[in-house]
Amino acid sequence: MSQFLVKTQTPNGYALNVQTGLFINNEFVAGSKTLETVNPSTGKVICKIQAAEQKDVDRAVDAAEKAFHGKWGKFAPLERAGLMFKLAELIERDEEELAQIETLDNGKGITFSRLFDVKQLILSLRYYAGYTDKVHGKVIDTEGCLSYTIHEPLGVCGAIIPWNFPLMLLGWKLGPALATGNTLVVKTSELTPLSAYKVAQLIVEAGFPPGVVNIITGLGIEAGDALARHMKVAKIAFTGSTPVGRHIMKAAAESNLKKVTLELGGKSPNIIFEDADIDQAVKWAHKGIFFNHGQTCCAGSRIYIQESVYDEFLKKFKEYTTQTKLGNPHDADTFQGPQISKQHFDRIMGYIESGKKEGATCYMGGKRWGDDGYFIEPTVFTDVNRDMKIVREEIFGPVVVVSKFKNEDDVLKMSLDTEYGLAAAVFTQNVGRAIDISNKLQSGTVWVNCFNELDYNTPFGGYRQSGIGRENGEYALDNYIQVKTVKINVSRKP
Repeated sequence: MSQFLVKTQTPNGYALNVQTGLFINNEFVAGSKTLETVNPSTGKVICKIQAAEQKDVDRAVDAAEKAFHGKWGKFAPLERAGLMFKLAELIERDEEELAQIETLDNGKGITFSRLFDVKQLILSLRYYAGYTDKVHGKVIDTEGCLSYTIHEPLGVCGAIIPWNFPLMLLGWKLGPALATGNTLVVKTSELTPLSAYKVAQLIVEAGFPPGVVNIITGLGIEAGDALARHMKVAKIAFTGSTPVGRHIMKAAAESNLKKVTLELGGKSPNIIFEDADIDQAVKWAHKGIFFNHGQTCCAGSRIYIQESVYDEFLKKFKEYTTQTKLGNPHDADTFQGPQISKQHFDRIMGYIESGKKEGATCYMGGKRWGDDGYFIEPTVFTDVNRDMKIVREEIFGPVVVVSKFKNEDDVLKMSLDTEYGLAAAVFTQNVGRAIDISNKLQSGTVWVNCFNELDYNTPFGGYRQSGIGRENGEYALDNYIQVKTVKINVSRKP
């Protein structure tokens, strides 16, 4: 494993040894090309990484197929659980190193890497380890026949994870797939591969047989497309943008009609009624949009405030946002770090300029922060209308649009005026109103008096163009099984 081991350190001096090879069949190997991974806080290269193309994807899939039909396929459910619990234990042992790698490669605040991303990976593995012996069929009462169902694994599953939550979303894919007896080929984002490769080292240490989990990186148009189209891959799970999700679905259909789950983009409304606890609503709304630097698919990027409390909310929101720290993500008190890349930085700044040109008021922010890296000031737009790009399109950055509303009918009309349906939030102290509005919103998740509360044991996914299927909780298990019906004749005559 030492051939592709690279020594580096964080800007705060934390020494790291990071793996840079493709993880195939429990070994780190060379890829068909190399890419550079960059520290978004500085814009400087961390190291070169091995990147996969078609032939490398083939090798990973072949290893996963061999493991599925070999030793892994013979494991009892509790044996699988034991390995998953062991992996969670090792991740917990090395959680500080993983958090440091995540922040170096991704740019998110170290406190969030420690207390959220790494923790969510551990919790997902332990949660699904408990399900390994609980995935089973049932007997169905049919006259003259003994009828029952069997829940079987699909085989080789592909998983394509994005750059915004590399560790957490790795857990969302590994947990249910391994619990149900599948093998995996995971493609990380080429922008953030390093933390997943650390987990790969721990997979070997935990004792997983070769080929059960393979982790590669590479460009989406090369490695991602090859995985989505692979004839030996039975299922593809993708988290990312809606346009790329369409491509994944098309690739799956044009190949072997593999099973597909998609967790895609959003333009989530955050509704603040006049009876809400305004001070709490301000804090949650801030988390709703600026958590992870706005690089969150369910970000509350459209805030709707009832007219009578609009001015109060806006003033307090600006004051609170100004107080939170933007800067070096390796400092424990930093809330907002950099955007992921120069390309994404430019994209967000393009949306900000579009908002200004279309007549919106830039109430705060709207500019680059600092001279190094890819930092953008928290940005708030007011005086917006439904036809503006910043209102209709997913920006995926620290940019929020704020609007007034008169009553429930008014805000429901505005909230539902979108092609997305991933999440929404309602702030009110009226329980009846909260339930009624939650029922009417077309969103996979509705938060009441909170925002961005993501848990491993509750389902997450979208309506409309925000995706297909659900991740997390018991619901996710269905994505990784196929149901077989067995009918044994007892008394029927031909």
